Amino acid sequence: MKPRKKTGFTLLELLVVLAILGLLAAIVGPQVIRYLGSSKTQAAQVQAKNVVASLNLFRLDVGRFPTPQEGVTALIKAPSSAPNWNGPYLPDESAVTDPWGKPYLMRVPGEHGEVDVYSLGSDGVAGGTGEAKDVGSW
Repeated sequence: MKPRKKTGFTLLELLVVLAILGLLAAIVGPQVIRYLGSSKTQAAQVQAKNVVASLNLFRLDVGRFPTPQEGVTALIKAPSSAPNWNGPYLPDESAVTDPWGKPYLMRVPGEHGEVDVYSLGSDGVAGGTGEAKDVGSW
């Protein structure tokens, strides 16, 4: 009977593989995190534009934009002061919530159009840079 040859990886081979994986994580990790942050900002901008389109449908039916007290939730639940409401204009509450979990804000009349829909970004404070910057429908 022939002696069986031992198979497996040496400690040196395992260390080399771990070093390569560590380098990949160090290079790719920050890029992925940066991409995820910018994707939330881009998603917020697209969602804000969808909310503006729904607000325009609301205005066609009701004859006005929602009041500041009614806010963007008037697109989902009929306000008592809107007898011609023909909604819901958006499927659910998540459609009027930004990617950071805060409700979209609106301004009528807007600074960039008839109505502005915007998010204050990840920090919830006006201004900011990067993922914390304000994102709007304009």
